[in-house]
Amino acid sequence: MRNRIVMLVDLDYFFAQAEETRNHSIRDKPVVVCVYSGRSENSGAVSTANYVARKLGVKSGMPIALAKRKLQNVDAIFLPVDEAFYEGISSRIMSILRDYSDRFEQVGIDEAYLDVSQRTNGSYEEAAGLARRIKDEIVKQHGLTCSVGIGPNKPIAKIAADIKKPDGLTVVRPEQTVEFLSPLPVERLIGVGVKTAEKMRALGVATIGNLAKRDVQGLIDVFGKKLGLYFHNASNGIDEEPVQEREEAESISRISTLKENTRDLSLILEKTNQQCEEIQADLENSGLNFKTVTVIAVMEDLSIRSRSRSLEKNTNRTEVLKGTVNGLFGKFLEEFNLEVRRVGVKVSGLAKDEKSQKQLTSFIKQG
Repeated sequence: MRNRIVMLVDLDYFFAQAEETRNHSIRDKPVVVCVYSGRSENSGAVSTANYVARKLGVKSGMPIALAKRKLQNVDAIFLPVDEAFYEGISSRIMSILRDYSDRFEQVGIDEAYLDVSQRTNGSYEEAAGLARRIKDEIVKQHGLTCSVGIGPNKPIAKIAADIKKPDGLTVVRPEQTVEFLSPLPVERLIGVGVKTAEKMRALGVATIGNLAKRDVQGLIDVFGKKLGLYFHNASNGIDEEPVQEREEAESISRISTLKENTRDLSLILEKTNQQCEEIQADLENSGLNFKTVTVIAVMEDLSIRSRSRSLEKNTNRTEVLKGTVNGLFGKFLEEFNLEVRRVGVKVSGLAKDEKSQKQLTSFIKQG
């Protein structure tokens, strides 16, 4: 059986590096890209910083005022986020990555998974060579470096990409997964945030290796069936989630920027309720109903997150749409500690509304 081989390609300190490509004179200086709130010249947070700034203590999510204090004695460059510029570069690089993959899944403006099992014939040596060609092409065409993780599944590829930065390449073969994962802090696993890590440490779990040795039923008792099974499998390097396109061919969506970054559910729902009503109008005009609801959030650091729920049957009822969005965002805010910058709602699994179709058929017959 052919080895499954998954890559995670992560563009290094993307926003700051993109700024360096359009102004080469700032490359050796601390470069800090900020999300300004507009309330004052120093209000807001750091989106990303180059490695010169990071070595001086600047981190993503840090208040701009604190970052400026850390860099007050050096010639530092502070720039506002330029979303259109970054998205243009990202789009062109994602096109390159898509051409190198058997299956492709973009998971953010600066990272994507590539399933390369078929084109490498399951060879990790060939996959490493493919990764080097990808890295060389991105540097040649766009002047940007990236870090690549290669492994038998998405979680291992993601963790591997974070091991050597910037401009890294880490390969983890199937037989190396336990040895690779065991010494790493448990926070390295996707889905282990601050609160979950605290709960795990209370159980004596500090490393992924510690977690792998825990009884699966004990994990289910503490974290619930879904998370408990996930933590057990992920810590043992087991994951079967496929690399696949996230966007569906037919959908209706709306996305908007909030007046200010927030974690206040009522402020988020004020915006999403308006989006739901607009989507509902589009559905009625098109004679469509939906089965799947997706909420999208662009966080304060401009990372993109989404959550979906599929209904038992198609509907076009506004109250169902709003209620589902409400529930998804409520759970979403429990998972992530960052503030939300933009919110969106998407409906998919679209089908012709049978009621509208029957009414139309009836009208034609009567005519």
